[in-house]
Amino acid sequence: MDPRYSAQDVVRCALCRDAVAPLYCNVCHTHLCKDCVEKHFSDKSKVHNVVPLEQFLSTDFESKREVLRRDLQELEKSIFPKYQESAAIIKTQKTDQLKHSQKLTAELNKQGEDLHREIHTIIQRKQAEIDEMNAQHLAAIEKQEGETNKALHEIKQVIQDLKSLLDTSDVGLVSKYWSRIAEFRKLPNKLKISLPNLLPQKINREELMKQFGSLRPLSIKTEEQVYTVPSPGAESSPPARPLLDAPRLITDIPTTGYRDLYNVSCLSNEEIWTSGDNKIMKLYNLKGEVQTSVQTKSGNIPQDITVTRSGGLVYADGMDRSINLVSGTQIKRLITLRGWRPLSLCSTSSGDLLVTMTSDKGKPTKVLRYSGSTEKQTIQRDDQGKPLYSSGYGYKYLSENRNSDICVADCFSGAVVVVSAAGILRFRYTGPPSTPGEPFRPYGITTDSQANILTSDYDNDRIHIIDQDGLFLRFLHNYGLHRPWDLCVDSRDYLFVAEQYTGKVKKLQYYK
Repeated sequence: MDPRYSAQDVVRCALCRDAVAPLYCNVCHTHLCKDCVEKHFSDKSKVHNVVPLEQFLSTDFESKREVLRRDLQELEKSIFPKYQESAAIIKTQKTDQLKHSQKLTAELNKQGEDLHREIHTIIQRKQAEIDEMNAQHLAAIEKQEGETNKALHEIKQVIQDLKSLLDTSDVGLVSKYWSRIAEFRKLPNKLKISLPNLLPQKINREELMKQFGSLRPLSIKTEEQVYTVPSPGAESSPPARPLLDAPRLITDIPTTGYRDLYNVSCLSNEEIWTSGDNKIMKLYNLKGEVQTSVQTKSGNIPQDITVTRSGGLVYADGMDRSINLVSGTQIKRLITLRGWRPLSLCSTSSGDLLVTMTSDKGKPTKVLRYSGSTEKQTIQRDDQGKPLYSSGYGYKYLSENRNSDICVADCFSGAVVVVSAAGILRFRYTGPPSTPGEPFRPYGITTDSQANILTSDYDNDRIHIIDQDGLFLRFLHNYGLHRPWDLCVDSRDYLFVAEQYTGKVKKLQYYK
């Protein structure tokens, strides 16, 4: 008998109820001994299928394990992050609630100063109304927070239990597993709050009570969130592609003519832009032939390059603090910075431009989002007010993932920092758990159609592949990679690696 099944699990024949039953009928769901098989087959009303019990138990065991795997994956990849997001929203609501309450109180006090002592009693009454609504507001939020945190705690415990069950060979424990996945799919309700406002009136002593104004009542509602299990093949979730055990070298551009090659960006599946330690940016085909070249307007070395959705080339000029668009033979200055210098660029799926930039006064690096030349968003600190990125002029390449996350390779801090589109910190990746304490200086970074993140490990001559939640998947470290710097991925998920000192660009296949 399979060693996963102990002696206490011995099953008796369902017919004679005496002999050990080494067989099982999949049709009748009946345990049988060898002597009773013929009798069982005498029932001609069914087409029986009798198999060894070990085979049945093994199949059942693996089926259960597959349920465990699916539940664990959904909890870790979908449900738990949703609860984390809800918890973050609640935290923000508490902060906003406090700020709004302080704003109301300030307005109330200003109105009270204008009315002096005659309206002191009225001020006290209105303050009491604010305090009562504030208490209701806070109580509603804390109730929601308590329910969400309780669910998060239970999900964590279920995740731990599932991992333990997946590591056990005890069929008894596995068979007793009861899935709570349906319970957790119902996400916590969102609070929909209509905040009160003070509506001041011109002061008139005789109608003081009427003219003082009123507070719009506090409104607190919950809004149900619906969790939808992604359907296979949906456009937002492309079919999973297996990674190769080792990448394949498709081709390489043996030399790009730079003493130091720094930047590479895909124009198409057949052409790539490059730049290095001089003022010339070159467009190569995969045969290594220069298709066109452009000189920076200032004559400075380009800090970074990126290709827009329409095929235009954008480059950052760190020396003159500008971001420029190359269109044909014309160069247009899009943005001029003051007190900051651009480090790296990324063109997004929506047509925006993301820029990492460093301060002349030692302030932490920040990421700015531009629409054309208009600044739309600043990302610099986490919800605790701590810097997301290190200071200094070191490279901080960035890339937008297909889930709209913003991924920054911070070589100074030795981390890949990933925030949501709203700028909320999702995770920091500092290398795989299997290599604790190993130096990690990520330089280039890119993302692919599977929402996986690829970053160059410059000091260790390899590429890290992690998934969109920061889970390490694979190293790419064959084909003699030497000082890999920048990366880009084409529309077919082929990876282009720029090597600093060799000046080569290598095209690798890493999916099957």
